[in-house]
Amino acid sequence: MGKRIAVIAGDGIGKEVVPEGVRLLQHLDARYGLDLVFTSFDLGADRYLRDGTTMPAELMARMDKDFDACLLGALGDPRVPTNVHAKDILLGMRFQLDLFINFRPIKLLDSRMCPLKDKGPEHVDMVVFRENTEGLYTGVGGQFKRGTPDEVAIEAELNTRKGVERIIRAAFAYARQNGRPSVCMSDKSNAMRHGHDLWQRVFREVASEYPEIHAFHLYVDVLAMEMVRAPERFSVIVTNNLFGDIVTDLGAILQGGLGVAGSGNLHPGRFGLFEPVHRSAPDIAGQGIANPLATHLTAGILLGFLGWPEHQSRVENAVAKVLADRIVTRELGGTATTVEVTDALIARLAH
Repeated sequence: MGKRIAVIAGDGIGKEVVPEGVRLLQHLDARYGLDLVFTSFDLGADRYLRDGTTMPAELMARMDKDFDACLLGALGDPRVPTNVHAKDILLGMRFQLDLFINFRPIKLLDSRMCPLKDKGPEHVDMVVFRENTEGLYTGVGGQFKRGTPDEVAIEAELNTRKGVERIIRAAFAYARQNGRPSVCMSDKSNAMRHGHDLWQRVFREVASEYPEIHAFHLYVDVLAMEMVRAPERFSVIVTNNLFGDIVTDLGAILQGGLGVAGSGNLHPGRFGLFEPVHRSAPDIAGQGIANPLATHLTAGILLGFLGWPEHQSRVENAVAKVLADRIVTRELGGTATTVEVTDALIARLAH
């Protein structure tokens, strides 16, 4: 059987850029015989407002059985202020399908897009492994005496040995498989002595199994400073859910902004959920000016996950050529439409 890909366009500009990502994948499929099979699902704010559906339980139950991956567009619509549909679709898949790796490549493809002085593609090329199912995003906690002057709110951070070890192992395995020289683990163990002591101990134990890889630790505040001062220090970074959420957005700016930031939510060997990082941008939706490059880079990450790293590299190289030629949308200072950017990208892939 071919590789089966579920497609959820989402909201706002997601409904414009995700079809372009599919078009790119279909081009590569036709040229290289990848045997990709796409199935689209009507999920998002429009569906929720129409009949109250967010993520059908029966679809969730078969998502990682009937599909190898899902390409998901941005979620968020001002008509749904609670964003309940976004939570059920995105966070629902992350947690219920146990997609414990949030995989964020931070790779500068054009020196003109980096806000740091004298930094080029040779300086900004790292990958962040963010733990995706634990930490402070599990909702463990509660409120007591809500709405009174004595209100107490508790948000508990959850760290398990299983969860910490598997994300750290994934980071080291990736470094070894891809010839990356170092893994940096970031925490705040000087202030959070219980959960992050677990991260420290597990990191040291796993690092001892990879003697050829330079393993080092930075507190997260130092990591943030060093990513700006000397991004070339970093090759692979592994950290928890909250810190990973923050430093990957910092990394996105180093590579040129959210418009060129792709991501994957992975359970290796089982399933991957792939999404561009940018917002749904309802203010520009429907105008044909949305930047599709983050979606195209995300499609490349999807191909790498499915076992075709050479096609992921082809996509990255084609995006770099499009950026160099300034065939970009208004967001990046160009005049091209969403469709024209994809046309240019496919033309460069064809050569």
